[in-house]
Amino acid sequence: MTDAPSSMNFAQYVRYRFNRDLSGAGAWFLEKWRGSFLFKAIAVFIGLCIVGWVALFVWLARDLPEASSLLEYETPLPTVVRGIDGEIVHSYARERRVQLQYPDYPENLVGAYLSAEDKTFFSHGGVDLTGTANAVVDYVTKYGSGDRAVGGSTITQQLAKILLLGDEYSVTRKLKEMILASRIEEVLSKQEILELYLNEIPLGRRSFGVQAASRAYFDKDVGELDLHEMAFLAILPKAPERYGRSGQEQAALARRDFVLSQMEANGYISAAERDTASAMPLGLVRQRTQRSADAGYFLEEVRRQLIADFGETAEDGGNSVYAGGLWVRTSLDVELQESARNALRNGLMRYQRGRGWSGAIATIDVSEGNWASQLASSYLSVNYEDWRVGVVTQRSRSSATIGFSNGDEAPLSGLPNSLKAGDVITVSPQGSGFKLESVPGVSGGFLAQSVQTGRILAMQGGFDHRLSDFNRATQAQRQPGSTIKPFVYAAGLDNGLTPASEVPDQEFCVWQGARLGNKCFSNFGGSRGGGVYPMRFGLEQSRNLMTVHIASEAGMDKVVDTFRKVGIGDHQPFYASALGSGDTTVENMVNAYAALANHGRLHEPSVIDYVQDRRGKVIWRADKRQCQGCNMPEWDGEPMPRPGAMGREAMDPRTAFQVVHMLEGVVTRGTATRLRDLELPLFGKTGTTTGPTNAWFVGGSPEIVAGVYIGYDTPRNLGGYVQGGNTAAPIFKDFVINSRDRWSDDPAVAPPGVRMVRVDRRTGKRVFDGWPSGDPKSAIIWEAFKPDTEPDRSTRQDEIAAKREEILQLIRTARAGGSGRNEGSSFDQPSDFVEESGGIY
Repeated sequence: MTDAPSSMNFAQYVRYRFNRDLSGAGAWFLEKWRGSFLFKAIAVFIGLCIVGWVALFVWLARDLPEASSLLEYETPLPTVVRGIDGEIVHSYARERRVQLQYPDYPENLVGAYLSAEDKTFFSHGGVDLTGTANAVVDYVTKYGSGDRAVGGSTITQQLAKILLLGDEYSVTRKLKEMILASRIEEVLSKQEILELYLNEIPLGRRSFGVQAASRAYFDKDVGELDLHEMAFLAILPKAPERYGRSGQEQAALARRDFVLSQMEANGYISAAERDTASAMPLGLVRQRTQRSADAGYFLEEVRRQLIADFGETAEDGGNSVYAGGLWVRTSLDVELQESARNALRNGLMRYQRGRGWSGAIATIDVSEGNWASQLASSYLSVNYEDWRVGVVTQRSRSSATIGFSNGDEAPLSGLPNSLKAGDVITVSPQGSGFKLESVPGVSGGFLAQSVQTGRILAMQGGFDHRLSDFNRATQAQRQPGSTIKPFVYAAGLDNGLTPASEVPDQEFCVWQGARLGNKCFSNFGGSRGGGVYPMRFGLEQSRNLMTVHIASEAGMDKVVDTFRKVGIGDHQPFYASALGSGDTTVENMVNAYAALANHGRLHEPSVIDYVQDRRGKVIWRADKRQCQGCNMPEWDGEPMPRPGAMGREAMDPRTAFQVVHMLEGVVTRGTATRLRDLELPLFGKTGTTTGPTNAWFVGGSPEIVAGVYIGYDTPRNLGGYVQGGNTAAPIFKDFVINSRDRWSDDPAVAPPGVRMVRVDRRTGKRVFDGWPSGDPKSAIIWEAFKPDTEPDRSTRQDEIAAKREEILQLIRTARAGGSGRNEGSSFDQPSDFVEESGGIY
């Protein structure tokens, strides 16, 4: 061969050498190909291998996902729920997941995982050839044995398997894993790969990611972990469902100590630190601290609304409840919720006391022997005192055994005749066994709401949501009875009546046509009643006949229109509707009473204040008011901009205050006087429906309104003695007592246009020569009037006539049999004297 000419530049020289050497190699190959059969065979074999490898690569890579998709990947995260004070109260999660950034992970924790899984992570390009070779040897030696080969996967390969490939066990999947790992290394930095891995790796106990596992196994955040705990978490990728189980302690300790030794060998820890950590026990917790308020009915209402707005799973969108990582601020007040739950439960237990066993919660088939798994899969439980849910595994005359979801059995005492094997029941410890407890057969609903905002502060929809998720505070349609009367009176006030207007407490008949004839309303027992009294008296003493007369005076079409405006519901314009014969919910009634206390402004009840996505951006809020100018870069010198008033005006503010002022008399001297000793500015109304089938109380203060009913889910008679005043009002009272620090002593404030006038309580006439006293039954009281509706001055003749009518009514009562249950005219009757049945229908 000739040398290159000296006149060539560098580029020409390179081209000259390439052509010369390539032609020389070609000549050499042709010479060997023609002269040697062995060379020809080897060349063909190598060529086929290259073609086969390329074909295999193309075939494996043809449908692989793009590694660049990881740049936009978002970890599926649960929704975190906060209460009214910002504290976490619950999370909606089917898997435990918490997303952290790489700097959030302690250095030793990262070192533990690298030592356990991939010590050459920072030096390889996605595939560790030495590890892969060892894995191949392990696969060959285990081939046909049924055992699964281990090792060979770098952290990048594991990430490719977790996020992009799945857990199929095959050689082709391993090859795909290697291809993807190389691609991932091209698009992500080593720190980004580790961050994804530490957030996504499954580690047992339904935990995905190291932070979630840290909470599950040690009830700690990763920043609080000790060295031996970090090493334990690093052993979990090999067998995530094994090392945390009972009976595997020695295997877990051996593997943990191996990781510690590798950490020392790799320079992450010293020998002394390794020795100290190796001497520590595993220290696993059986159950992590529950970060959830006992507010199942409230939280389920939040979940239902979130799913309706954002979807349930990742397939429904990026902000789904179980994958979107939402942060939800709710109106849940944990203190008020606890008070509401306990008050309702205590009221139900009081009613149940002495009524015997209420029956089984559910039944399962115990003949197959798998009763423990059946009980566990029922998800029935109870959180009340020391009660537990179990199943009767056998019953033989006076002996029985109770079994629990963990397989334990124990003797059971207190056996009713109807108890049988397979009954799921509640029990409490007694001696070496358990005794039967009775969940009340009666149920009810309780709801408390903020007056000024409409935010629901507490909600209890039954005895325990773990036993029944039917929310009686929002879903149960019940007859409200006399609790609807304030809105009948509001309709009367809007149509010419005043709190001092005289209303007859007498039989009322209405002509219904030739076929039906007259429909007459009378008092309990058929009494036609008697006397004429101020409107206030009718509301304080829950007088049915006076209510019907007021409804007639106002017009039933206007009465039911008032019901509709305050959100109680669409009711028929029948007189029975004025006595509570229609159906509504506790939520609707509480919201309507809150409008009364809020000067007639009605809010949409809400359990969610606002929702943020995983990055903190607000994507939904309940308060949709706009504030023009609130975000000005500089103050323009004008008055501070403010958002408009919340809610809508559903009632004349003056009418609303007049009704509240009269309802204060219900507590002071009416059907709810058992609340008077709370010494708070409370208003409210009791209610009892025919049967009685429902007992109600709704009321509160200028800041908080609450309502409660109790009754059987399938309405039936509660017992003749049951009234709203003696059954429902005590539940409200317990609620207030248990949350006394949340109740203000400030009285209701009258809106503009209301005049407070001294009147005679018996006659409703105006008084000038006396003053109201602190006595609840003072003859002179303050009354609220709209301008120019104040009554005339009371005269001595008015007082004599009123006293004479009172005496005559007492005589009528005595002649009618002396019971006086629903007829009396005396203003000094006992508080429960005329609860009446709430409705005549």
